[in-house]
Amino acid sequence: MLGEFRLWPRAASTVAEKVDTLYLFEVAVTVFFTILICALVIGMGVIYRKGSRAARANPPTSKWLEAIWATVPLVLVMVMFAWGAAVFYEIKTVPDGAMKIDVVGKQWMWKLQHANGKREINELHVPVGRPVVLRMISDDVIHDFYVPAFRVKQDVVPGRYSQLWFEATEPGTYHLFCAEYCGTEHAQMIGKVVVMEERAFAEWLSGTSSDDPPAVAGEKLFERMRCGTCHKQGPGGRGPSLVGIAGKPVPLKGGGSVLADANYIRESIVRPQARIVAGYQPLMPAYPQLTTEELNQLVAYIESLGAPGDGDAGRSDTGPSTPVEDATPPDENEAPSTEGENE
Repeated sequence: MLGEFRLWPRAASTVAEKVDTLYLFEVAVTVFFTILICALVIGMGVIYRKGSRAARANPPTSKWLEAIWATVPLVLVMVMFAWGAAVFYEIKTVPDGAMKIDVVGKQWMWKLQHANGKREINELHVPVGRPVVLRMISDDVIHDFYVPAFRVKQDVVPGRYSQLWFEATEPGTYHLFCAEYCGTEHAQMIGKVVVMEERAFAEWLSGTSSDDPPAVAGEKLFERMRCGTCHKQGPGGRGPSLVGIAGKPVPLKGGGSVLADANYIRESIVRPQARIVAGYQPLMPAYPQLTTEELNQLVAYIESLGAPGDGDAGRSDTGPSTPVEDATPPDENEAPSTEGENE
């Protein structure tokens, strides 16, 4: 916790103790072999020092010793590899039902937004005992989101989403750092994670907020820019419908396909010519004028659109589930659509 001196940070997440156990095991193995090798080197130096009467001709050999010396390190290394792979897999596998929070790294602050629209700067409030997944992107240079007490860290890069998840196990306030040098005030890019009991967190989250949830703000932006003019429901649209597109494979012109994840949807807006969806022409312009927050909102809105017939489908003038693709406005007076294909 903050203001508390410890030799190493408190273990306050579901993976923290597993990371610590693996780390201490590796340290123990390293220390053991360091001491053993140093002892052998010093011992041999003493025995075969200059002027000693130790026999130096025909030194003894042992195939068993050689076999043990080769086998034991191999076994230990494979154990550490398998153990580390299992812990890594758990750290990278997001549990179902995790609470989603958007994170934007920016020189020199962390900007965070909860699913209901509530925003924070350099602070993150989360409930105890509930998985939380952060979808992160940088507004300028490479940053790194690091919470030592949770034993999790992840690079946050410009132009591409990365994610990190954790489940806090103890209420309290914990350090948040940027662990990647990002400029002259890198050392000041610090914050805190406040872990609260479920009821206290619900009360805090329901507090007054003037911001719309990301998906709602994205829908308003989608309508304001008249994206539905091209990405409209039914056949004949210059761009495909976006309903149900998220998480589905998208066929590409020339063969192959790409998964319509958050990175694909985002890059479809800022780099619409990168990958052309089968059946559509590369007509959509790029939208570099959109801010990182606006791009996050559009991505959240498109991800919220269910398949045809779902309760949230058709919240905008979008159509049935088809590949994301470029489109142009029907005339010069209409704003272009905001969605295309990407790499």
